[in-house]
Amino acid sequence: MDNSLVGTDPLSDLRSQVEQVMQIDDVTRGDRQQDFSVRFRGHLVGSSDQAFDRLEPAFERLGMTLLFREESNQHVILGVDGLVRPGPSDSRINIALFVITFLSVVYTGVVFANVSTYSAAFPQPNLNTTAGIVDFILGGLPFGLALMAILLAHEFGHYLAARHHKTSVTLPYFLPLPPPLSPLGTLGAFIRLKSLPKNRKHLLDIGLAGPLAGFVVAVPILLVGVYLSRVMPLPAGPSSAGQMMMEGNSLLYLAAKYVIKGQLLPAPVSFGGVAPAMYWLRYFFSGSPVPYGGQDIIIHPLAWAGWAGLLVTALNLLPAGQLDGGHLVYVLFGRKVSLAWPIIVVALIGMGFIWTGWWIWAALVFFLGRTHAEPLDEITPLDPGRRLMALLGLAIFVLTFTPVPLVLFG
Repeated sequence: MDNSLVGTDPLSDLRSQVEQVMQIDDVTRGDRQQDFSVRFRGHLVGSSDQAFDRLEPAFERLGMTLLFREESNQHVILGVDGLVRPGPSDSRINIALFVITFLSVVYTGVVFANVSTYSAAFPQPNLNTTAGIVDFILGGLPFGLALMAILLAHEFGHYLAARHHKTSVTLPYFLPLPPPLSPLGTLGAFIRLKSLPKNRKHLLDIGLAGPLAGFVVAVPILLVGVYLSRVMPLPAGPSSAGQMMMEGNSLLYLAAKYVIKGQLLPAPVSFGGVAPAMYWLRYFFSGSPVPYGGQDIIIHPLAWAGWAGLLVTALNLLPAGQLDGGHLVYVLFGRKVSLAWPIIVVALIGMGFIWTGWWIWAALVFFLGRTHAEPLDEITPLDPGRRLMALLGLAIFVLTFTPVPLVLFG
């Protein structure tokens, strides 16, 4: 035990306050080789979150950030030099990126409306008239408004949850990327936490609020869009297909098409001599064989936006690193989730041989997936309600995950 923390030492009062919430086994002063100023080890008595609230002001008065950790079956209270003082953000950047992204997404909707497969299924405006040209441009709005609504719900789910828990956060940064670089007109959006969440409860709330909000908006948009979509024959073979792109299937997207259109789509001419269950299992995970001569929906812009919303939800819920899904598994299982990092990277690399876009995500997870957002207090556990919400987040990931997002053929 370090007896230097008694008497007139400024930290002596800090120790007396820690003793009110912890049975102290030892106290250590930090030095330049250690990443703390003072460390108390022992066992907390009573509620850990109440202990944190009680001690935080005392540590702040000494210019230290309070951390709660667990090591070798002991509770650890750390005082780290310095306090986070979040600086101001320039909201003009957020607004400019939002406007550019909106225009990019609307432009993508216009391009989509001119795709031959879509234009063959739905009435097209007369481009020889001014009114027709205006109608053609406005035709990009359904997709643009729907997709931006999903992205806004997702990002402001994060933002409002962070503000509710008094965690400093930026406004959303939207990322425009028009076609042909992106089939959606955007790479999505992100927010940046400028201070650490208080505990696992807050980290879960902030991390899960985005996917839940986006999911709640995306599902009705998808259902309306599938209802408005038309079932039509697919090309009989490669020679008549030209260059076509088919959206991949998640379990939820397959179910939506089945409930609304009465069949699993795309419906093949035959199952090629294999059992239907085996055919769909193979097609779901590989996107092959291409169902030439079969039927599929010619996807309406609203369905395209809803499908994209499900894809964005699943990508954000990948259980790795700083992604929303990474926060989710971290609060459930703690630091041991880092052991799954190489498994996720290898799985994404393997999936990349079917859809090359997964190689980009494998690289992102490789470089950014090793670390997780750590709250100030890692001792306070999730309450039962939040644990159920975390499991709901995992269920949504399973329902929205699309193994082969896009299939090009022809």
